[in-house]
Amino acid sequence: MRNLLYTILIITMVSIASPAFALTVSPARVEITADPGSTVRGEIEIFNEQEGSRIFFTSFENFEPSGDTGAPRFIGASDGLATWIPAEERVTLESGERSVVPYSITIPQNTEPGGHFAAIFFGNQEPAEEGNGQVSVGGKIGVLVLLRVSGEVAEGGGLLEFSTPNKQRFFSVLPVDFMYRINNTGGDRVVPHGEITIKNTFQITSAKLLVNEKEGSVLPNSARKFEVSWGDELVVSGEEEHVGFFGMALKELRGFHFGWYTANLDLVWGDDVSQTARATYSFFIIPWQLLTIIAFVLGILGIVGKIMLKRYNRFIIAQAMRDRR
Repeated sequence: MRNLLYTILIITMVSIASPAFALTVSPARVEITADPGSTVRGEIEIFNEQEGSRIFFTSFENFEPSGDTGAPRFIGASDGLATWIPAEERVTLESGERSVVPYSITIPQNTEPGGHFAAIFFGNQEPAEEGNGQVSVGGKIGVLVLLRVSGEVAEGGGLLEFSTPNKQRFFSVLPVDFMYRINNTGGDRVVPHGEITIKNTFQITSAKLLVNEKEGSVLPNSARKFEVSWGDELVVSGEEEHVGFFGMALKELRGFHFGWYTANLDLVWGDDVSQTARATYSFFIIPWQLLTIIAFVLGILGIVGKIMLKRYNRFIIAQAMRDRR
């Protein structure tokens, strides 16, 4: 297995109760390679957007997955990665000033290969004040650190579900939203890749969609739900929150699709791309508002045509009778 270590820095706002707190941190993404017993170093740039001089305090917390949305749940800093990251305890910035904060990650020699996860925060209150039972009235912003310690890491998991929300099978217009859930029983995070191929009634490909365009991760011992949308929301000029019957018919005309469709999911994940899954989901797109209007118009045309035909026939018969005389 390839020896890889990924550290992803994701901008995360946490507990912003004061509108005066405004701080930007960057970069948003960093990749680092390391082994047990090694030290890796990096830098975070912070920018004070507030008026006046401000002191920002550094703190660290481990986190684990919370639910299937990919959101982190912070669990303190008694051990693990949060205790391996020394950095400046406080940074003073004038209004509009930028500063580069160096940090390092020292990985213990006996660390097990796999994923380790923590966050580096910058806040306007000292960490001790937030840990003694007092209620924080400030805010903090930081980066999530997803660390992989190189070595042999077990991989496992699979696809749990693939469908539309609420397993809906009948639609009148795009977009059609899909969701799939994948679990990870291995020792490190995985990033699923692949496509959803949509074919129409005649098995002609209507669309190909990336399954994970934002490169979201599934952390160990968790499951995560991913959502993929086919088509954009069509907006009718002057449209309000409520779209009426004719507004929906206009949407169906602009983005016309009709018939039986099949979505084919092809999924792959893992370092050696050995984990794969396939699934299908079928659904109808029936633009019934538009079809109702078309049927009504055709019905009116049919009635008018029938009346005109009767009148024409009467005219022909009357003309023929006059000619006999």
